[in-house]
Amino acid sequence: MLKKIVGLAFAFIVALSFTTQSTSHANDIKDHQMVNELTYWSNLNVIRPDSKGNFYPNRAVTRGEFASYITRALELPDSSTYTFKDLKAGNELTREIQAAAGSNILSGYPDGTFRPNEKITRQHMAALLEKALRYSNVPLEGQPLTFKDNNKISDQFKPAVATNVYYNIIRGSHTKNGVFFEPQGNATIAHAAAFLFRMQTTIETFAVKEGEEPTETPAPNPNIYYVGKISNGVITKNATVYFNYEQAEAALKSSGSNLIIKGDKIIKMSSGIASAAATTVTVYSDKKFTKSLSYATKGSQFKYIGSSDEYAIVQLADTKGYAKIDEVTLTPTSLIKGQDFYFVEGGYLTHRTYNHSTQKYNWDYVVSEAPVFMKPGSQYYSQDGVNYYSDVLLTKKVGTHYPYFQFQSIRQPSNYTAEELDNMIMTLLAERQDIKTSPQYAKATIESRLIGMGKFLKQVESQYHVNALFILAAAMHEGDYGVSTNALTKNNIFGIKVFDSDPTLGEVYKSRDDSVLAFINRYVNLNYAPQSGSYAKGAAPGNKTAGMNVHYASDPFWGSKIAGHMYRMDNRFGKKDYKQAKLAFVSYENGLLVNVRNEPSTSSPIHFTYKAKYVGETGVFGYPVAIVEETKGTDGYVWYKIMSDSNPPAKYGWVRSDLVQLIPGN
Repeated sequence: MLKKIVGLAFAFIVALSFTTQSTSHANDIKDHQMVNELTYWSNLNVIRPDSKGNFYPNRAVTRGEFASYITRALELPDSSTYTFKDLKAGNELTREIQAAAGSNILSGYPDGTFRPNEKITRQHMAALLEKALRYSNVPLEGQPLTFKDNNKISDQFKPAVATNVYYNIIRGSHTKNGVFFEPQGNATIAHAAAFLFRMQTTIETFAVKEGEEPTETPAPNPNIYYVGKISNGVITKNATVYFNYEQAEAALKSSGSNLIIKGDKIIKMSSGIASAAATTVTVYSDKKFTKSLSYATKGSQFKYIGSSDEYAIVQLADTKGYAKIDEVTLTPTSLIKGQDFYFVEGGYLTHRTYNHSTQKYNWDYVVSEAPVFMKPGSQYYSQDGVNYYSDVLLTKKVGTHYPYFQFQSIRQPSNYTAEELDNMIMTLLAERQDIKTSPQYAKATIESRLIGMGKFLKQVESQYHVNALFILAAAMHEGDYGVSTNALTKNNIFGIKVFDSDPTLGEVYKSRDDSVLAFINRYVNLNYAPQSGSYAKGAAPGNKTAGMNVHYASDPFWGSKIAGHMYRMDNRFGKKDYKQAKLAFVSYENGLLVNVRNEPSTSSPIHFTYKAKYVGETGVFGYPVAIVEETKGTDGYVWYKIMSDSNPPAKYGWVRSDLVQLIPGN
């Protein structure tokens, strides 16, 4: 079987021919729908214009003309096996018709005539095209016919029509009353050009070479469009095929269908969800895919907003943008097999994630305390971990809840001592070691690289202004409680340079503490926390719109998982950190920058400036900050003293209260 790349190469050659068409052949086809096909065959001397360069594309094609087109297109050998009494011996048309007859592509009438000047019907044309495929050694697959006028297709021609429909060679006529084949109708010269072009593409793609075995089922042509609909969980394609997105989109609006399918891939639907189909999928701010907003790992779920044949408009957290259509999977509502959802268990907000690539649920994890608007026994859905809905399409909002640790500034120091952190670590390791179904923890209390980490965590917190509980939570999450392969063999407890495409990669460190310093100095305090950083979206775990999660991890829920670790440890071992600071987002209007001052006055020197950032569709996700004090300045404004995002020795800064939005519930 010829590989698909052959068909693509053929299409590329065709594209080149379109761009170099002769202007002398543009008289009556310049703006015609089939100008490309007509020009292609003209350049190959298959369909010939008259002396003035006119094709007469809308004139009905005759039997003799179509026979000559096939002979020229396939370069059929001369033959005298069959002769017809109404053809004049020796001329070119006779030679071409006899060549097609000798190749068993056509035959005459019982009276020995061929009748070359008769208009060819669509069902006769389908028969000749099918025989051309047989001659070219293309497997003659068929597709059930669903035309409104199936009963008008002669039984002897139905197999040929079914083969042409299967390979998308002859399309039906789309009307407001449905799709019709019109078997007795006449095809035009332009139609002939299009049918021959599709025939040639089919041959290039599916013809079986000598010595090869055909595949059982040729794959759908990836460059052809259908419209379709879903009924009882089954996708049905309309028989009509379209050769560009615009045609399919126009048909979608008038046919009552709700899907556009390219090849066998859904590229547009009325409702449903989108998911990442590539290893990582980037969400861009523009249709040309030039500016990245964020990204997500394979299997991640997006809110679906709309799509075309080039992009899908999706929402990741509160970030709305464009993903390449080839990198996402669209799942209509009625075909959704699973999805991310939240529920209440034991008074806690619990999250269950779903991998749309493997079509399996992952483990549950506790995020925070459950908000009052959530009830046990119900499922809730959220794209950003803050706004919650009762339906998977996120149309029926039930409430808003900001998990505290997810948006707490990592500059806020923890109230736990080194000894208390060590106690947390050993208690949790011992519990994991007792889990007999998880053999990786069998020696956790002896081997884990987290053992004895408390003192160093507090030193790092004091020196580099990064919360010790946050560092510990990140290590637990990325290093599987310090017993991952990278942690044990490389002292790499944060999965540094371990990528989704190859988890075996990862940097090697002389000690566990070196890994901590790399995490702080090469990532957190270099690119993520300070406004000077390349990926500064806020010094908090966050989500895919605000905080480190925007660019640090492809997992859309990395921030909420880190926050979940922090909440569970704090809730169990003393509740010393929960809601110890008033949380807020630094916001701005019309793209204005927000200055943080050394003192509570606009005349005070600027400490640093919050850069303009995309704040999401709702506009609420600014830069997360922790407020430690407020005062009324000499300028009459109320000022907030906040934990500084800048690196040490800076510790605090001041920002005007009218440039800050307090986070509800905190």
